[in-house]
Amino acid sequence: MRIPKLPLAVAGLSMAAVLTVGWQVHAEATRATFPALDKLVHYTTVKRGDVTEHIMTTPAAIDAVKNRQPIPAGTHFVLVDYREGKVFRYFVMEKGQGWGADYDERRRTGDWQFQWFWPDKTINTAENTARCQSCHQSQSGAEYLFTGSRIPRFNGTPIE
Repeated sequence: MRIPKLPLAVAGLSMAAVLTVGWQVHAEATRATFPALDKLVHYTTVKRGDVTEHIMTTPAAIDAVKNRQPIPAGTHFVLVDYREGKVFRYFVMEKGQGWGADYDERRRTGDWQFQWFWPDKTINTAENTARCQSCHQSQSGAEYLFTGSRIPRFNGTPIE
């Protein structure tokens, strides 16, 4: 029995196209905005090999954490990613009233949304914020923050 080559080739290419499109990761713009950095407090630094991360937030968030209160809506946390002594990118978490409803429950991180920005502060859509949410979900008992536990020890000098 002979199988026609053209229909088989078309079917194969169609399947490859479906799989390629299905596996692509699409970055997205979110509600998170780039804050005025001069209004934030640098409370900790994390070093990962050649990468240095300065993490900052609002004075109100620092007070809330120290007083065991919820972090208020409107709060930004910013991770400044330095490589070779230069800003490589910014990672911004922003909390907004009811923002969690923008996402399916399996993806939700409270009312936090995430966005990557380039050094010129434009949105970096090459990064996928769903990955950020997935990782930060593991910190649900700590306001979705990895470095929030350092805030109570912050006394004006960034914790390393």
